[in-house]
Amino acid sequence: MYHTLEEFLQDWNYEGSATQKILDALTDESLSQSVAAGHRTLGELAWHVVTSVHQIISQTGLQFEGAAGEAVPASAKEMADSYRTTSENLVSAIKEQWNDATLKEMKEMFGQPMPVAVILGMTNTHQIHHRGQMTILMRQAGLKVPGVYGPSKEEWGA
Repeated sequence: MYHTLEEFLQDWNYEGSATQKILDALTDESLSQSVAAGHRTLGELAWHVVTSVHQIISQTGLQFEGAAGEAVPASAKEMADSYRTTSENLVSAIKEQWNDATLKEMKEMFGQPMPVAVILGMTNTHQIHHRGQMTILMRQAGLKVPGVYGPSKEEWGA
């Protein structure tokens, strides 16, 4: 759990950059890749990651512009650009609207009260979880996976 906004912003800077690397590596052709019939495609997972930032954090009352919508864009670049903008807007809004005391405020999430600090942590782990799923689908689609917590297999081999 975060005790200061700076702790969250440092985590977000790293994890958001890692997510951005994954999104930037997607191609339009790869977006239809799925692990099996009836499961989310790479494009659906990517768009879910992009839109969930605003969807989750806006429930705390933070006001910022973020990607939204059920329709998955056909363009990988559009998704990557949308994440970049949403992430930048999130960081700016946090710096402008919140202070360290905000982290202790209780907000309703999933039908129960939670401190804002926990919601921020959930948002980060949510994107980490789906980023892992995306890397598997990227390999199945024949894409090179960028390293996140050290070099990827492809980077290590080079």
